[in-house]
Amino acid sequence: MFEIVKNGNVTSAKGFIAGATYAGIKSFSEDALDIAILASEKPASVAGTFTTNKVVSPSVTVTKSRVESGVSMGVVANSGCANACVGSQGFKDAEEMAALASKQINAPEHKMLVCSTGLIGVELPMALVRQHMGNIHLDSDAGSSFARAIMTTDTMSKEIAVSIKIGEKEVVIGGAAKGAGMIHPNMATMLAFISTDARIEPNTLKSFLKHSVKESFNMIDIDGDQSTNDTVLLFANGMSGVSFDDDDSVESRIFKEALTYVCVELAKAIVRDGEGSNRLIEVFVRGANSGIDAKKAAREIVSSTLVKAMVHGLDPNWGRIMMALGKSEVDFEEDNVDVFISGIHVVHGGCSIPYLADAVVSSMNAPEVKFEVDLNAGNFYARAWGCDLTEEYVTFNSAYST
Repeated sequence: MFEIVKNGNVTSAKGFIAGATYAGIKSFSEDALDIAILASEKPASVAGTFTTNKVVSPSVTVTKSRVESGVSMGVVANSGCANACVGSQGFKDAEEMAALASKQINAPEHKMLVCSTGLIGVELPMALVRQHMGNIHLDSDAGSSFARAIMTTDTMSKEIAVSIKIGEKEVVIGGAAKGAGMIHPNMATMLAFISTDARIEPNTLKSFLKHSVKESFNMIDIDGDQSTNDTVLLFANGMSGVSFDDDDSVESRIFKEALTYVCVELAKAIVRDGEGSNRLIEVFVRGANSGIDAKKAAREIVSSTLVKAMVHGLDPNWGRIMMALGKSEVDFEEDNVDVFISGIHVVHGGCSIPYLADAVVSSMNAPEVKFEVDLNAGNFYARAWGCDLTEEYVTFNSAYST
């Protein structure tokens, strides 16, 4: 239904440009970047989802307010400073940073969005921002620079693009994301930026994004902590000449499937890059009474600290999976549950069955570990993704600000 664009990124869709520079907001390294702009060459429809944490960065508040208009020319993002818990100065700084960025693309100030990520409780060094914003030169080949500029504790950039054919025309969806810690989103994720050259009116775009976020970013966990800055933004500038206005048309379903794929791949890249992690965990829950139950169960299992620790230790302690399932408040009967670890059946009817422990341990010693749980109660299913919990995570986060 869609094809992956080779070396695709957030500027793969027609009419999107980007640029980045180093201003000294985060620690210097040879290839460091910490301020970036993603822009559309023409006004684009925009939709967003945002953190539900009660402690919110002013950068989120400013962007959330501006997204309500449904139209934007782009976004400026900085890494190294979250612009959170800094009082009213945070709002002034967020608005000024957006104003400085809008001049770079000759756009109205209120059409420029702003995102921040990094250390909480530190004011944005606006003198540096003012000094270096003018160094950003935007073009269609700088999508990867944008993806690198938004990184904080990430060890790799996260980017992807796919294309779909609608008649004789091509529609591209591209994306970039960042995140490696403080990951347990609800309605959004760390920072994710998605662009498409389809024409989609804002209310429909919001519906598409909400669906895809529920299936992707809202189904991941690294450490159970939700950021103050979580934001997902989706821009649609219409430059492909293809419109999606009917939420239920065949073409719209194809677009939503491709959009969800982009979001899922970015979400998986985030947990794969979890701070100190060695393994990606995928939890597949099936046989649930409802989609909500399936999602709750899958996410409860993948978020369990004990499940994460058992994956790190290659310990086939399936009782921890049952424990996490039991506290999910999902409707099921213990006597009906089946559990598989990396394809090996270890529990039937809620009880252990004969299996070779060494085989399970060996199967867990892989970059990806899969748990499948069948509740045998209904026809609904869901997937969630996480990572193992290692000593390196504790060591890194014990000295994050020092």
